[in-house]
Amino acid sequence: MRALAAAVALTLPTAAIAAPYEAFIDVASQEDLDDLFATGDISAETHDALTELLSRGVDLDRASREELYSLPNLTYDEVDAILAYRATQRFVADPADLVAAGAITEQKLLAISAFLVLHDRTRGQYAPRGTVRAALRGAQGDDVLPPIAARARVTFGRRITAGAVFTTTRLRLGDLAWDPNRDGLIVDDAGLQAHLPKALVRYTADHFDVIAGNYRVGFGERVTFDNSADYTPSGIYYDDQLHYDPSLGRSCRQATGELAGSPCTGDYDYVSSDNRWSDGLFGVAAGSDHIALGQGYAQAYAWGSFQPKSIYQYEVLDRGACADPYDGTDPACGAPPVFVRPDGDALAPAAAAAYQTLPDAYAEALVGAHAAFHAARRDYLGVTAYGATTRWLVEQPDGVDLDFQDWSRVPIGGRYGAVGVSAGLGRGIYDGFLEVARSFDRSPDAPGAIDGGGGFGAEARFTRSLRKRELELSARYYDPNFDNPYAGSIAAADEVDGVRVRGEHGVRVRYSGRHGRVTLRAALDLWRGYVASSDSYLPRVDSYLHVDVQGSDQLGYGAWVDFADKDLSEGGHAQCYEVTFVDDERGEPIPCKGMRLKTTGRLRITPDKRLTVVAQVQHALQDDGRYTDKRRSDVAASVAATYKASKTLRLRGRVRYLNEDISDNAYLEQSLWTYGEVWLRTRTKDALTLRADLFVWLDDRASTALRSPSPELRAMLGYVAKF
Repeated sequence: MRALAAAVALTLPTAAIAAPYEAFIDVASQEDLDDLFATGDISAETHDALTELLSRGVDLDRASREELYSLPNLTYDEVDAILAYRATQRFVADPADLVAAGAITEQKLLAISAFLVLHDRTRGQYAPRGTVRAALRGAQGDDVLPPIAARARVTFGRRITAGAVFTTTRLRLGDLAWDPNRDGLIVDDAGLQAHLPKALVRYTADHFDVIAGNYRVGFGERVTFDNSADYTPSGIYYDDQLHYDPSLGRSCRQATGELAGSPCTGDYDYVSSDNRWSDGLFGVAAGSDHIALGQGYAQAYAWGSFQPKSIYQYEVLDRGACADPYDGTDPACGAPPVFVRPDGDALAPAAAAAYQTLPDAYAEALVGAHAAFHAARRDYLGVTAYGATTRWLVEQPDGVDLDFQDWSRVPIGGRYGAVGVSAGLGRGIYDGFLEVARSFDRSPDAPGAIDGGGGFGAEARFTRSLRKRELELSARYYDPNFDNPYAGSIAAADEVDGVRVRGEHGVRVRYSGRHGRVTLRAALDLWRGYVASSDSYLPRVDSYLHVDVQGSDQLGYGAWVDFADKDLSEGGHAQCYEVTFVDDERGEPIPCKGMRLKTTGRLRITPDKRLTVVAQVQHALQDDGRYTDKRRSDVAASVAATYKASKTLRLRGRVRYLNEDISDNAYLEQSLWTYGEVWLRTRTKDALTLRADLFVWLDDRASTALRSPSPELRAMLGYVAKF
């Protein structure tokens, strides 16, 4: 099943949007964002960026131009209007004042309100305020305590903020070690565990910022360093996100190993998935966004991190046994086996872990710095640099030298970094940006064009921005040797040896605009993607045209077309489009070269201000390696309704039908997914959420017949307390 993110509460856009996001974003909660992703309204990249932005919030009193532009629906022209208002008033006492001043429309303010950090100016200077979020999720197949999560953030006055995240897991593996008796890795079996994966303290002055604990960093066009997920980052940010996959996962994820038979009593028994978190940066980051310098000002930041990190088990390489890490035909260059430590007798036959993540397998030590001079807010020149080294946390005997597979995101050799120069220039409605970076690593040379030692990457971006219309043009160049795992700049979804921003030359144009009752969003991305196995480049395209019409206050409708082709030089069928195929020998993803054409019809009805009903029908025609004479057809349809009974009660529900490959019900998923949700305000600032999902499998696959539970009944209880 697809790892989709919860249900659907669609809203047709009725205003212009900013270039970074492909749909008008009007959400009140994380569940609303998940719904947009589940129905394909937004991409995974947009979902991740907005999830982080929603989690940390944006302070209108302090946010930079770059951070404000990361808010959904805003153009640069509107961002500059907000900054101009703030400059005259010194702060934004009430966001509604921005509407009165003509900086943004009321509709856009309401749409971004969930992302804003609001201040109660009647409180004392050091009076604490904060938010605690807790959630319990489960399914009828759970036989162990389902995942519990809690996230808290408390601010003392306007200077000091502390935050922490707590969660339990049941499917996460335990301690990892090297077993010389088995000549492989060995790990404790999964079981109920408690974790505190995120914790931080932040001090913020007028122009000084320091974070100790978990944090994110990003600058410029993100070519040199960025792990923030923002479209235009500029500084240091909180990192206290926690993610949840609503789909169920296998309760037993082991292979035979040394056993005579499978250790799983039920190969198709499923339970609730664990909460997940990213292994970002952990340490101290500090800097200033404004240091007076002549007629302009300077920006300066530095950060250091030592972060234990997890790794997919097939990304591990034993350089002591492998002569050439790029030799996919040598069995010794595959990942070492991972055994599950047996109970009692350590020498008893052990099962093997299969397709799992190894927790805290290695640690990354990293330092970085950024400095920039701003002649004006929009005119700057900056330098960013970082260096990192890795150390395996597994004690290795003589002859064993753990490293990373060539297709892992982390470069072979365990040392890497980059240095880059960025610049920006703005005049009137035009803005231009440029960043050029050089990466460094200790990877050995590979056959073909990929050489160790690093390479160059560059991105240029140009925007023309009005209140209701914005055009963005960008060009990028990343050579195959540009192996920088912290590059987050514009790039297609394909990868070269685990890195997305690598081996790619392309141009992209994106437009969004309101023309009367019609809102138009369009994008065309053309690029050449490097394929290491053939030492060649493939011409590729990704594009969309989204047209939405607001017929009246009660009726909106739209038609969307999305087209992508992963190899324009080769047509025909018998190609794959979805990157879901895996090499069983080494676990390495195999690139696909097919095409997909997706069309969507949308209808939104609002009979009154309390009730909104949204219907959507989607058809996808795409290449599939199973068929040599045709393309696969997928269909999906959904109906969602939101009823705001009062200021304290909201009801929401959705039904979605999905059929992947309508010609063969025994091949892929056919399902019916419905849910109902009740949101209840229990106190002035507290809210309780109750949700139940029913997922019914309708296809005739053998795995579906053996699946348990089926149908699936999932439930979620959430509570948000603010003080």
